[in-house]
Amino acid sequence: MSSSSEENFDIDNVSGSDESDDYAPAPKKTVSYAKSAPKAVKPAKPKATTKATAKEPTKAKATKKKVLKDIDENADESMMMDVDNAPNDSDSDTAPVRNVKAPPKNDKTASETYQKLTQLEHILKRPDSYIGSVERITQVMWAYDSDTKRMVHREVKYVPGFFKIVDEILVNAADNKINDPNMDSLKVHIDVDEGTISVFNNGKGIPIETHSTEKIPIPEMIFGHLLTSSNYDDDEKKLTGGRNGYGAKLANIYSTEFTVETADKKTEQKYKQTWTDNMMKAGKAKITKNSKKEEFTRVTFKPDLKRFGMDSIDEDTVALLKRRVYDMAGTVKNVKVFLNDERLKIKNFKQYVEMYVNSATAEAADSSGGAAQTKPTVVYEQIHDRWEVAFAISEGSFQQVSFANSIATSKGGTHVNYIADQIAKNLITGITKKNKGATVKPTQVKNHMWIFVNALIENPTFDSQTKETLTLPSAKFGTKPQLTEDFLKKVAKTGIVDNVLNWAKFKADQQIKKTDGTKRNRLLGMTKLSDANNAGTRNASNCTLILTEGDSAKALAIGGLGVVGRDNFGVFPLRGKLLNVREAKHETIMKNEEIQNVKKILGLQHNKVYSDTSSLRYGRLMIMTDQDHDGSHIKGLLINFLDHFFPSLLKIPEFLVEFVTPIVRVTKGKQRIDFFTIPEFEQWQEETHDSHKWDAKYYKGLGTSKDSDARDYFSNMQKHMIPFATLEDGDKELIELAFSKKKADERKEWLRQFKPGTYLDHNMDEIPYSDFINKELILFSMADNIRSIPSVADGLKPGQRKVIWGCFKRKLKKEIKVAQLVGYISEHAAYHHGEQSLTSTIVNLAQDFVGTNNTNLLLPNGQYGTRDAGGKDHASARYIFTEFAPITRSIFHIHDDPILNYLTEDNSSIEPDYYVPVVPMVLLNGTEGIGTGWSTNVPAYNPVDIVANIRRLMKGEEQVEMMPWWRGFKGSIKKTGDHKYEVTGLIRKVNNTTVEITELPIHKWTQQYKAELEAMCGEKGDGVVKDYKEHHDTVNVHFVVSMAEKDLEKAEAQGLIEYFKLTAKFSTSNMICFDFDGKIKKYNSAEEIIEEFYPVRLAYYQKRKDYQAGQLELEYEKLTNQARFVQMIVKKELVISNRKKADIVAELRKKDFRPFPKVRKAKAAGETEEVVEEEEDANEPSAQADFDYLLGMAIWSLTQEKIEKLLEQGRAKKAELMELLERTPVEIWQQDLDNFLAEWERACEEWNDKLIKDSKGKVVKRKQATLKTRKSLTGAGKRRKGEDDDSEDDFKPTKAKAKAATKAIAPKPIEAKPSRPKPAAAPIDIDDDDDDDDYVKPAPPVKKSKADAGPSKPAAKRTALKMESDSEKDEPPKPPAKKKTGKRVDSDSDSGPSNIASKKKPVKKVESDSDDAFVAKAKGKAKAAPKRKSDEFEQDDSDDDLYTKPAKKRKPAEQPELTNFFKKDVAPKEKKPPSPSKVGGMKPRVMSQKKAVVKKVESDEEDSFMADSPPVKATAPKRAARAAPKKYVEVGSDDNENNADDTFEISD
Repeated sequence: MSSSSEENFDIDNVSGSDESDDYAPAPKKTVSYAKSAPKAVKPAKPKATTKATAKEPTKAKATKKKVLKDIDENADESMMMDVDNAPNDSDSDTAPVRNVKAPPKNDKTASETYQKLTQLEHILKRPDSYIGSVERITQVMWAYDSDTKRMVHREVKYVPGFFKIVDEILVNAADNKINDPNMDSLKVHIDVDEGTISVFNNGKGIPIETHSTEKIPIPEMIFGHLLTSSNYDDDEKKLTGGRNGYGAKLANIYSTEFTVETADKKTEQKYKQTWTDNMMKAGKAKITKNSKKEEFTRVTFKPDLKRFGMDSIDEDTVALLKRRVYDMAGTVKNVKVFLNDERLKIKNFKQYVEMYVNSATAEAADSSGGAAQTKPTVVYEQIHDRWEVAFAISEGSFQQVSFANSIATSKGGTHVNYIADQIAKNLITGITKKNKGATVKPTQVKNHMWIFVNALIENPTFDSQTKETLTLPSAKFGTKPQLTEDFLKKVAKTGIVDNVLNWAKFKADQQIKKTDGTKRNRLLGMTKLSDANNAGTRNASNCTLILTEGDSAKALAIGGLGVVGRDNFGVFPLRGKLLNVREAKHETIMKNEEIQNVKKILGLQHNKVYSDTSSLRYGRLMIMTDQDHDGSHIKGLLINFLDHFFPSLLKIPEFLVEFVTPIVRVTKGKQRIDFFTIPEFEQWQEETHDSHKWDAKYYKGLGTSKDSDARDYFSNMQKHMIPFATLEDGDKELIELAFSKKKADERKEWLRQFKPGTYLDHNMDEIPYSDFINKELILFSMADNIRSIPSVADGLKPGQRKVIWGCFKRKLKKEIKVAQLVGYISEHAAYHHGEQSLTSTIVNLAQDFVGTNNTNLLLPNGQYGTRDAGGKDHASARYIFTEFAPITRSIFHIHDDPILNYLTEDNSSIEPDYYVPVVPMVLLNGTEGIGTGWSTNVPAYNPVDIVANIRRLMKGEEQVEMMPWWRGFKGSIKKTGDHKYEVTGLIRKVNNTTVEITELPIHKWTQQYKAELEAMCGEKGDGVVKDYKEHHDTVNVHFVVSMAEKDLEKAEAQGLIEYFKLTAKFSTSNMICFDFDGKIKKYNSAEEIIEEFYPVRLAYYQKRKDYQAGQLELEYEKLTNQARFVQMIVKKELVISNRKKADIVAELRKKDFRPFPKVRKAKAAGETEEVVEEEEDANEPSAQADFDYLLGMAIWSLTQEKIEKLLEQGRAKKAELMELLERTPVEIWQQDLDNFLAEWERACEEWNDKLIKDSKGKVVKRKQATLKTRKSLTGAGKRRKGEDDDSEDDFKPTKAKAKAATKAIAPKPIEAKPSRPKPAAAPIDIDDDDDDDDYVKPAPPVKKSKADAGPSKPAAKRTALKMESDSEKDEPPKPPAKKKTGKRVDSDSDSGPSNIASKKKPVKKVESDSDDAFVAKAKGKAKAAPKRKSDEFEQDDSDDDLYTKPAKKRKPAEQPELTNFFKKDVAPKEKKPPSPSKVGGMKPRVMSQKKAVVKKVESDEEDSFMADSPPVKATAPKRAARAAPKKYVEVGSDDNENNADDTFEISD
């Protein structure tokens, strides 16, 4: 049992002979191997030995005889050191190790060398292995002070072995309470004078009977024979302290006298027996009658003090023993404990813990000279019948008082760690949130804990027989001691969190001091620093460090230094915004380069109080930022940094200086005025009557200023550099108000007090910090809220509103690349933030997957993200396109645009302050945002429910409460309380080992949940989830999860939804929006938002009605004036010809004709309609131009038809006006709601269809497939069997069959002077505007008739020509044009190239200002269409009306030869009915035979191609050709990849 260090078997001379040289290897000269071979554990020992051996060569031979070869086999190889390799320097400073040579011994025989001891003798010989050391030691321990009657933590001198034998008897007594719950008394008597100790308990006595096997009385066997115990059955779960069968026997062995008394109620006998001489002599047992049927056991013993080196039981030992008696009183439940016949007042574990805490408090008071001490709070809980736990705060080091089955585990163990880890883990969460100091780990938290544990553990195991440390793994405790949430909350409130945070702050201060700066002349390693030449020298106090907002501002500062020199000015650019150090964690501050750089550049030292700047590298600090809100924020953050770490610097006069630059500069000739704030400029505009004659330039950033401006600024330094005033009372609180998270509520109130128009006047000598916070920084906070929190009016934030307005302004009718839209909005909507931010805004407006927008205002044409990653997987802006969703204009009605209040920036009109949609948009899509002091979270609602509630208000009814709703969400949403909701996914059990998850809670994305499933699988696959399979797509979620049957049963018992965490909670208690007055307001419900929205929207309908009525009245008056004007000319009541315009205008005024001003004047009067002005004579008075609507009428307006038409139009306008006036605002709103719901239903259908249909509108069935390549295609042209001509797999061109082509789109008959039977029209593919190569299917060969024929009606929805002008509509119908008109070529598929069915006639190029019209000459037989009259037609330059979309051309190498498709043979009618081609097809640029020529019409955006084909009779065209065709055609393409010559010259 003893260790090798204790047993020293002498094998130096086992043979008894000196002639044993043959046993030692010759090279080995290490003396100590023989001596220390049995305990060869330290490699250092042989080294020292070899050195010593080298110093005594004469003794080497003698020592060699003591080395036995056999011993080397058991020794570590590292011990076998060769002396030849050892140092042999006689002058070595290393002292020789003692005991190099074995002390001389008497010669012994082998029998004398090896001994056998009895077990009892071994215990006495080697006590360390059984009871611990028998040497007196000094150790700091808790002991009981009889004088003060309290526990004291002090140095105690005691013998561990003595303490242990007494403890064994005490633990046995405590164990009896486990065996006999009726035990209620435990008495301990310590007689110091006699040197005896007695322990009595009245529990069940020891059976007084003879052991059936050993044939001795059981009490004698238990106390007088070793290795006897009732604890050897390991299958039995025992809660006692005994285990190995030594226990009380050890006390017997180390006692001179040991007496056992016991009473057995069952046999009605009493037993008494005494052992003496260390259990070597057993007295005769005395068995008497137990007539009273008592039950007890008393052990009285007199320790063998000499064996412990003791003369008597000293005071320290008594103090320890008394503490152990108190331990019994605290740990053994429902037992009265007596010490020396006096009952202890401690009755339970809680009182026991209080005794410790009170003692610690009293001791602290004594050491502090009697000062009152705060008693630590004790948190106690009995978390199980077997576990009692208490907690108190420790002073900087981990303390514990613990018991396992009443055994005092003075060094703790697994039971203490289990409890401490739970507390630390819980505290770490809260501490991490609050911690701004050094990183806190669980170990540091434990250093502030004082843990008390009293546990009953099944079959405990310890590190040694002394049982100071429990080693049993927590899994085998028999119970799981889980601390309750209430206990952990109480612990968190005790103050331990503050203690840990204070420690972290102290540690952080120590670490941050390492980054302090010093006053030195040269700083290295900061290349961006332009250091002042005098910085860090004796002239440092004259130096100023300029901190700039970015590198561009640094360039401006450097430009200014050309005036003032570099000796006393240094410049350092800040990257973005400085860190808010008040709320930052210590780690973040330490890693923040900007903070560390500023400290080093200035030479700042942590926690130093500055009265002047003599110890700094710079005497002043100047802030140079943009004059916008973000610039103000940067100034505030720097002030916050100084106030938090170096507040004394802000008390030094003129240490902190602000550099101000103008934000607006107005010039008029050589006059110049600078304004430093926008409100100041606006005030000047109002007070200056001719402000519009001044040119204003906005300086949004320092980068706007030129070097010449910089030189100007620094030349007039005193004008642009304003110092901050010294810190005054209340300033520190204001800075904290602006930047501390703890002041969120106060900050809300601060922002509520904000008054529009507030600004900081820079016409002052110094700026007080209070003015800066309340007048400048507050503007940033308000701007931050405006950016982050939407308006209740339209549910949009300013960035989103700019996007919508920009799309309206651009008249976005077709898709546009997002990157291009970003640029357009930045330019026209005065967007001053990053492109990435604007891209995110556009993407978010277009996203339509579950959990995002119910009504996306833009269409997601491309990859806009999915619910797989919550939209973060969207493509880059340069790859994706967008356009308006059809529903957008039903929400933001076009008739509302003129009545909105549009903002102005940089003298340009931008978006309105808010839109007024048909329904409250903030409820349609919901919103989230975090501003300054405020945040918002509004869920989405069903549009149908919103409309229903609006209609209830129209009827005067009460609203119905609405539930949050997201389009496409298949789970459930239920209300759980006021403003509280629970959203649940879908899961079902498939079989006993499988579940299927088909929906996740809102905003829990697929990848996120996948990570949770993987965590349930376990790192090594040992989790509850054995495997999972994924079947989801970008819209639907579908997990199939496999589990063990037992685990699935547990999951069902707990509830599958809860077990798989398929619930999420959200609240409607933070619905914050800006109201219609621009003030932040909290809404308690969605119904309250509708209630506030309703009257405002209704008022806007009245405004719209009034505005429309005014416009109709103007149009009516204009038409009647025109009619009267023409009639007067016809009747010769008014003469126009050969008169001056001024005279005519004067006469018109006399005759009460109403003047209509030009657009510029109209806009000044408040009108917003966009009209293209005709060029006017600059010298012409504007008053004369007011009658141009009359004088500019066409000559043919004098005809009778035109007069009648004008009168008819006037009557129509009047009827329209009367109809409008009869409608109420509610009726107009009802109609808009109907239109909105219709669009909403259509949008929902399209959204649902896109889940199951492909790009051609075909329903796609899901099936598990494998990879197929092009090699799997079969047949001519590599088309799969059974595929139609639209197949995506038609990647090789094939010649289309005429019959099939004819069947594709049947021609419609046209009633327009038929001269011969109508031929069939060629099919026309509809272009989907995609980037694939689109080809027009070929028309069959047609025999050309000599008769003229008009064009047939196209299959495409959009026609070739479009009429844009109102005046065109007034003209009588034109005769049908005899010229073929171009068609818009649209295609949904990648069909093969087709031939052009046409005669060999040249295709003409049309010279036109527009991109959307061209004609092709057809055999010269058709008459030219009449030319447009520029007076009557207004040209539309919109690129949205291009009616021909070209297919991209392929490379020449990929194309087959062009065949002769101008054949005159006509196929039989039953097989190939004749059909002239409108757009016969297209061929590649490189042709093998020049039999047909393709014409190109040049366009800004796309190339359009047409081919000559026989004309077909048609109805009147909607638009005439603008110019006669020419005979030279240039064919060009931006897609010409092979640089082929695309120009062909054709002669008649």
